[in-house]
Amino acid sequence: MSDIQDLKSAIAAARRESKAGRGVVLDLLLRALGCAPDQLAQRLRAEAGVGAIFDSEGWREDFGRLSMGQARELKAVVLASSTGASQLLAMADPWDEAALRRVARVLGATPPVAAASRQVLGRVLDKVVAIEDESPAVQLMETSDGVEGPVVQFVDAALRSGYARGASDIHFECSRSGVVVRLRKDGVMQSFARLDDARRAEEVISRIKVLAQLDITEKRLPQDGRFRVALEGNDVDLRVSIIPSVFGEDAVLRLLDKAQLRDPRDQVSLDLLGFDADSAQRIRDLAELPHGMLLVTGPTGSGKTTTVYASLSEVNNGIEKIITIEDPVEYELPGVLQVPVNERKGLTFAKGLRSILRHDPDRILVGEIRDAETAEIAVQSALTGHQVFTTVHANSIFDVTGRFKHFGLDMFGFMAALNGVIVQRLVRCLCPICSDWRPVAEREAHWLANMGFANTAEVPQVRGCAACDGTGYKGRRVIAEVHSVDDAFRDLVTSQSPVSALREHVYSRNVRTLGQQGADLIRSKITSTEEIKRVVGWQ
Repeated sequence: MSDIQDLKSAIAAARRESKAGRGVVLDLLLRALGCAPDQLAQRLRAEAGVGAIFDSEGWREDFGRLSMGQARELKAVVLASSTGASQLLAMADPWDEAALRRVARVLGATPPVAAASRQVLGRVLDKVVAIEDESPAVQLMETSDGVEGPVVQFVDAALRSGYARGASDIHFECSRSGVVVRLRKDGVMQSFARLDDARRAEEVISRIKVLAQLDITEKRLPQDGRFRVALEGNDVDLRVSIIPSVFGEDAVLRLLDKAQLRDPRDQVSLDLLGFDADSAQRIRDLAELPHGMLLVTGPTGSGKTTTVYASLSEVNNGIEKIITIEDPVEYELPGVLQVPVNERKGLTFAKGLRSILRHDPDRILVGEIRDAETAEIAVQSALTGHQVFTTVHANSIFDVTGRFKHFGLDMFGFMAALNGVIVQRLVRCLCPICSDWRPVAEREAHWLANMGFANTAEVPQVRGCAACDGTGYKGRRVIAEVHSVDDAFRDLVTSQSPVSALREHVYSRNVRTLGQQGADLIRSKITSTEEIKRVVGWQ
């Protein structure tokens, strides 16, 4: 067998061992061939066309090009030389064509590729193959249901760490080889842990089903449930969604910490959420009106419910009766009657709202308007002397009117009830420790000029450090258009005027667009052009 064939056979064997979880390819090759690191690097360059890197001296991780979450998922990291003159793509398996294609889609122009040792990739790999949990006692629940201890520990450690890290959702995603846990934090997904065993992956999903009191024998239909667990001394409700996939089933757990607003001293406020002074005052003015409807709109995960709670908390003065109907109750508000929807028992939004109206309320919070019946009752409530706070899934104030028209409502009555609309998004804030400036790209300069910031020379650079877990971002803040509805806008809607006429009227009233507010945050080095493009878009 020739040296080239010998190396190819060794690479193939090392890749098989790596997939079995026995290490990274470069370390396995070094052990199998028994040569010095520099000799192996020379052979790989000459015979396989791939570089090799055994230590990171003289290199630094560049998570601005490939984020920590992407690096963990692909087992690859972009390394920049200490002088910044060159870059390298260090991979656990540089012969993985699928991973290379995904990296190329993310990076565009891919730097030279090298096989990397575990020492180089340790910061990335350690967080993929094992759950980080400082406490050895991660078994929160009893194991009397017959599930093996490691499965219970895996699920419980994911719940504990997800809560500790401030994740909003925990995703258990099954594949051919096992199950991967990913966390949604600050609106984006981050790889967290992996269990390489297809049978155990099935048991992980069964464990979640048992906790949520779902049917563990049903594997072909979606199921929804919920359960409660104590985490860090707080009772946390988890909403569970199970859905079948080609590799079994996937589960998503939404964390709902109802204790977040329990202490009056910790009440969330509009200022705390990051609303600028003008927007916060506009919302307060709308929230203090004696009757009518205040709508908060935006896509899933844009913070609508939190804004509604903040608005309600600021007018909760103790002299009015406030009732909410929610699915589920996400936070506990002192002095407020909160009614949870229970569709299994027949308590829907519409039925609950009818009962609430007989309970002598002054202000009503409807968690979400999902159907025509709930919309009709909410509008009638607003027209008969109550103030209604609610949310609806829509992208703009123009989509809101279209959504209610789709419900089949009398638009004259709806517009008469509507006091205002808050259109909002959540954007990630740059890490204050590692963020930097870079020259503005041509497309970015053109967009900023359209937003009113011509001649912008620099924009923030996303980097990544230990403080921000390599993402380059830390925390989120809200940007919002706050529209008060006047008679002129009501006339335009009820007369079925074109969207262009609605748009011209809305933005003639000193309401700054989401894009303009995003450009402000970029200029102030609060967020990046990439984040505004992801959340708002460049229009």
